[in-house]
Amino acid sequence: MLTRRGLLVATTAGLAAPAIIRPAVAATPKNIVVMAKAIDDIIGAFDPGEGYETTNSEVCGNIYRRIVLPDFRDANKIVGDTAEKWEVSKDGMVLTFHIRPGMLFDNGKTVTAEDAAFSLQRVVKMNKTPGFILTQFGYTKDNVDKLIVAKSDSVMEMTLPTLQATTFVLYCLSANCASVVEKARAMANEVNGDLGNAWLRTHSAGAGNYRLVEWQASEHIILEANPHAAVKPHISRIVMRHTVEPAAQLLLVQKGDVDIARDLGADQLKSLGESPDYTYAEKEQLQAMYIALNMGIPQFQKTEALEAIKWAIDYDSIAKNITPHVWGVWQAFLPKGSPAAIPDKPFKKDIAKAKALLAKAGFPNGFEVTLDYFAKSPYSDVAQALQANLAEVGIKVQLQSGEQKQVISKHRARQFQMLINTWSPDYVDPNSNTQAFCSDADDSDNSKLKIPAWRGHFVNKELTDAVVVAAKELDAKKRTDMYEKMERESLNIAPFVYLLQQVEVATMRKGVTGLTIGLLPDYTRYTQIVKA
Repeated sequence: MLTRRGLLVATTAGLAAPAIIRPAVAATPKNIVVMAKAIDDIIGAFDPGEGYETTNSEVCGNIYRRIVLPDFRDANKIVGDTAEKWEVSKDGMVLTFHIRPGMLFDNGKTVTAEDAAFSLQRVVKMNKTPGFILTQFGYTKDNVDKLIVAKSDSVMEMTLPTLQATTFVLYCLSANCASVVEKARAMANEVNGDLGNAWLRTHSAGAGNYRLVEWQASEHIILEANPHAAVKPHISRIVMRHTVEPAAQLLLVQKGDVDIARDLGADQLKSLGESPDYTYAEKEQLQAMYIALNMGIPQFQKTEALEAIKWAIDYDSIAKNITPHVWGVWQAFLPKGSPAAIPDKPFKKDIAKAKALLAKAGFPNGFEVTLDYFAKSPYSDVAQALQANLAEVGIKVQLQSGEQKQVISKHRARQFQMLINTWSPDYVDPNSNTQAFCSDADDSDNSKLKIPAWRGHFVNKELTDAVVVAAKELDAKKRTDMYEKMERESLNIAPFVYLLQQVEVATMRKGVTGLTIGLLPDYTRYTQIVKA
């Protein structure tokens, strides 16, 4: 936690002190924290078996508990959450989890192994967007009830259909979809065999420190403290107020209408300078901003065309002039801070090289293409910079903005040509991003894995096979080497341009402290927030 904006010293040094609007006394009640945040990315709502976006993942992280979690101090270590301990059979095929005693759901009911087993079973049976995190092991709706079972009230046994690296399995059980849902409540609200999905989209049945009270799409989210939480939150109610523009968030936090602004950009942070009226929580998250190129259209079916775009972009200028201190240049699919991440940054703006590659691809005069992006900062500014960069090599870009959920939906439906999106791994293990950006074993519309490689029609058998092999490798060093090799092999041939990695910064009014920003959005915690 910083009391002054240390990371802005280099930016503000030598400049005249910016004008600061001194806030009035906070207008929000002492037992309520109001956050200004863009929340229009939500598609799968708040059922952890379906929700797959940034905002609902963060919220679910506060209203549910997982089977296990990465250690927040060292993500290379795994610690218990719902499970207090576990054993693995000698052959690696059976994991036995012991449920932590005394844990209660928000209605006071005890958390059991049956709840944990049911929660994993329903993810497989529903097979919504995040379902692949479990089905990739070989679980199906026909075998999951036999392979994931409660042996007693406190013991859950998980038998793997095929051998997998144990750490890979455990990291998957730290994903949002492995949140433990109360079976009785979910089934009491089941409609037409949906395992409570429709009800859980707008309600919660968890043992986390908060519970969901209300959600109005693109308007607000309201949480209240779980009275039966193992650790009682200091603040009884959290309100997320949908605010798209960083400038609007800045004004709200300066006026005292909100306690925390979650999406201030570089310009807004710089305007606050070293004011003692604000403190900051920040973390370099595993979230990347990237351009997806659709190999289903003729322009991107030759590797040289993909490479040309990568060599046409001025990455450093974008980071320096548009996203200083909040997004930094990163050009690999495993973000900085991930196991096996490589630091290689091979691409820079080279107009001559980009033009030569376009000519080799059969487009000496360039081509026309559309670019979809989120209609908010910094994406609109990044999109305009990309449009200007690509125009220099003859590529005419038509900009198409939309709400986050609209752009994300177009991506998932493969209804795009170029698109700016963000991506966080589903779990810390390197398989998450490697699979997402390298594996497309079934490019048909009926594919079970509709992840970024599939969305962009990136079919590469060698990389797809390598992903499977690495997931089963038990030797940690060999496994790391495999991922590093895939990162480097995919740099030139994949239809992805990795632009930036995010530094998440939350701006808090004086007297507000305790927000913990996680390595991934779903590890961000509200429990320790206090207001003086």
